[in-house]
Amino acid sequence: MTAVADSVCPVCGIPADAGFFDSSSVAEAPKQPGAEVVLARYDLHRNYCGTLLYFAQFTDAYAADPTQVVTPDLEWQIRCNGQPRDPYLTFDRIINPWGLSGFPICLRLEEGCVVEFIVRNVERPSGPIIFAATKPTRVGGRLLGRYWYNSAYGGAASLTARRAAG
Repeated sequence: MTAVADSVCPVCGIPADAGFFDSSSVAEAPKQPGAEVVLARYDLHRNYCGTLLYFAQFTDAYAADPTQVVTPDLEWQIRCNGQPRDPYLTFDRIINPWGLSGFPICLRLEEGCVVEFIVRNVERPSGPIIFAATKPTRVGGRLLGRYWYNSAYGGAASLTARRAAG
């Protein structure tokens, strides 16, 4: 006997009951060293897993001049349960601009995790200027992904599997 929860797409393998999440905001850039702003956040429900499919960044400096890719004194992170996710541990530039299709990603999100996109002020003491860049005053971030019920944590499919095991 196969439960409905076991129904998956024959092409991608994602469960038929999967849904999407999409979270975004635009805010003032953090001004104090060490301050951070959560730009996008999604809490996976208990017993649900997911995949982060896309993220996007915005700064007013980049919007005014697309050559302003570097974000002086600002670092960006994608975190899951408060921990930076590889390969997006920390970056100091626009790598997926808001408003463009960008590069799709496929970053696994474990059961019940809280995924966040943050920007942090990491103002450093003055040093040699390697390149000219305008400091952003407004920043934005967006996270888009999928989630689905993980039958390993309960439900009819899990019960059927436990009975079959013995």
